[in-house]
Amino acid sequence: MIRPEVKFCGLTRPADAALAAELGARYVGVILATGPRLLSADRAREVLGAAHGPARVAVVGGGSPEALAGAGLKAGADILQLHGDQEVDDIDRLRALWPGRLWVVIRIGAEGLPPDAVERASHADAVLLDAKVAGRLGGTGQAFDWRAVTQDMAALRARAPIVLAGGLTPDNISEALDVLTPHVVDVSSGVESAPGIKDAARMRAFMSVVTRWHPPSHA
Repeated sequence: MIRPEVKFCGLTRPADAALAAELGARYVGVILATGPRLLSADRAREVLGAAHGPARVAVVGGGSPEALAGAGLKAGADILQLHGDQEVDDIDRLRALWPGRLWVVIRIGAEGLPPDAVERASHADAVLLDAKVAGRLGGTGQAFDWRAVTQDMAALRARAPIVLAGGLTPDNISEALDVLTPHVVDVSSGVESAPGIKDAARMRAFMSVVTRWHPPSHA
């Protein structure tokens, strides 16, 4: 397996987006859903526009397919990351309206992978695994039990690439990669000095660990 790609998400400042591109991130993301990193579509376009090279991801929550597609287009995104627990029919309706890629979020709690995870993955261009936290769509800074889902990864990989999110930091990313070997790792709060304010040193440290990582011999 080649080195995983990196997505810096929850960006709120053009300078941070520019640094993400400079460090070699494959994806940069902004939040159009809820939380302390929430941006307007116009501001999101400004932030994403500062990153030359990476694919641009807009994180959206609930709403009609028409509204979500419109927000993503206004933000200048290439990818919509769906945090609204959309059903398969909603995903398919959105695909008919959205010209880019669709990432579907699968939240993992104590019960492990949701029963509809594989079906939803089959309708997505990638699946993003995040921690399930009551009342929150994401951005919690909490990790789920990576080892609890290792047996389910093959079925998911057969449907779509895996994006790993949730509580990743420069200190734990190497272990996360060893356990799950995702295609993409998605970091937000783990490289911040405050919500939405990225710390350049932590961004560099995170990228350095991922760049130097090699799959364990048993992977």
